[in-house]
Amino acid sequence: MRIAIAGGGLGGLTLARILHRHGIDAVVYEREASRSARAQGGMLDLHPESGQQALADAGLTGRFRSEARPEGEEHRILDPAGRTLVHHLPQPGSFAGRPEIDRGALRDLLLDSLPRNAVAWQHRLVAATPRSAGGFGLTFDGGHSTDCDVLIGADGARSVVRSLLTDAPLSSVATLVELNISDADRRHPDLAELVGPGNLWCIGVNQILAAQRLADGSIRVGITLGADDRHLDTYRSKRALLDIFDGWDPGLTALIEAGDNPPVPRRIEAMPTGTRWTHQPGITLIGDAAHLMPPVGEGANQAMLDAAELAAELATSPADADAAIRRYEEAMFTRIHPIAEMSARVQAMMLSPTAADDIVRFFTPRPTEPAPPD
Repeated sequence: MRIAIAGGGLGGLTLARILHRHGIDAVVYEREASRSARAQGGMLDLHPESGQQALADAGLTGRFRSEARPEGEEHRILDPAGRTLVHHLPQPGSFAGRPEIDRGALRDLLLDSLPRNAVAWQHRLVAATPRSAGGFGLTFDGGHSTDCDVLIGADGARSVVRSLLTDAPLSSVATLVELNISDADRRHPDLAELVGPGNLWCIGVNQILAAQRLADGSIRVGITLGADDRHLDTYRSKRALLDIFDGWDPGLTALIEAGDNPPVPRRIEAMPTGTRWTHQPGITLIGDAAHLMPPVGEGANQAMLDAAELAAELATSPADADAAIRRYEEAMFTRIHPIAEMSARVQAMMLSPTAADDIVRFFTPRPTEPAPPD
């Protein structure tokens, strides 16, 4: 059984690793030229029931704990005047919650766990064609081609594989603009203290100024704005961003001014909640290819859990991949629907006129109700 995984993100690599542990070979086809071809983004928190569970299935819990930063769970929420609305301090050194790890470190951890020939770099899939005898013929940018018996789309938001299963549309839900501040402790100690070891969210009306500390001492700044029709070039200058945050505390907007690089904007898109497809033999999707959601903390975790569950099904029925894929898809559709709905609600809440009050309520523990009398 020749398994091709399109996409070498966290989901695709997790799938390849767990399959490898079960003695099932798979090749990951990744469009990037090498593991170091580009920066992998900020940090993410791995949830015990999803991302951490997938790493346990991959036999990588020890490696994860050596790389993760429990202190990164600390987060503060401020208003535009710089007043603290929420300040969460995690239990020191505890992995019981959702410890943070840099995406790049997590990706390297997974890559290091695979045989050297498990990832085919510089292989951007451009077409997949069903074969009459079953399986698919794969064509890559540059003309190289191969075939496979099972094709798994882990190729993200703009998935090529998805088009073989569903024409579900993508809709824009926000605009994200990113900057980076390197060597923050030395160059900008005031901002390093403001952000702390974890996440900072400054919540205004229909706009968020956020920052997070990475393991290398840099600060990743993210500005989230409501979806609009303005060209992305509108957001490529610091001056334009500072105008958007006019009236905010200068200590907060200093995060924009300190950025090393010109702002990098992109659209945030999502698939309709409840998206399903009719099962087809020898093909399926995981992660953003299957259920692209607003980025509110579930995307990577669910992609890794997809990978773990699909790998488990394939390992259970190695001679009947079709039955394994059917079981995976039905369970995944059921699991993802409420998570996608929740993600859409949280995204809307964070960009609403009452976002600050709503988020404070979201993060404030509810008092425990008294036990009923005996």
